[in-house]
Amino acid sequence: MTHHVAIVAYDRLCTFEFGCAIELFALERPELGVRWYSHAVCAVEPGPLRAMGGLTLQVPHGLDALLAADTIVIPGWRDADEAPPPALVEALRAAQRRGARICSICSGAFVLAHAGLLDGRRATTHWRYLERLRMRFPAIAIDPAALYVDDSGIVTSAGSAAGLDMLLRTRSPACWTGYAKTSGSRIRWHRWRRRHAWGHVPSSAASRTAPACRRWPGW
Repeated sequence: MTHHVAIVAYDRLCTFEFGCAIELFALERPELGVRWYSHAVCAVEPGPLRAMGGLTLQVPHGLDALLAADTIVIPGWRDADEAPPPALVEALRAAQRRGARICSICSGAFVLAHAGLLDGRRATTHWRYLERLRMRFPAIAIDPAALYVDDSGIVTSAGSAAGLDMLLRTRSPACWTGYAKTSGSRIRWHRWRRRHAWGHVPSSAASRTAPACRRWPGW
């Protein structure tokens, strides 16, 4: 049976995170010789949806498409201080109750937190949001050093690039070995990241590098 993946889209969409999910689940890989995933992009609200970089998307499915999903991907969230729509929260809760795997990239952890899906679980998010997540949702066991955390099928990743690591590792065993070699090389993902990725950048380091970063526009 084909594993079905639903990728959530919303207004002010995080383009990179969304692209990661599309690249890894929507692009077929016939060279692997395995049954591929089916997928649906599901809109949280009526379109067209605006995305970072001036893009607009017309999405064919609504949240009803989450009902058939084996895996759901939340590719970031537009504002860590904005609660997700109640319809999305209820759809995610229903998906978790029926055993779907739910993955969030970066700030998408806040969507899962609002749905109560991270209560009593280990989770992570981008280092910029760690303290905010901890203060607002104290029932979450936050792991500040993890690139990604899989706690009983609720999967969270740190930054945007860590979402690639997470999604690569959540692939089915039948796909993983060939995918890591074939697709991983196609997107220039290297196992070096798994051994040596920096993980979270402490705020003190960010402060030290800020003066140099401010000079970049002058290149």
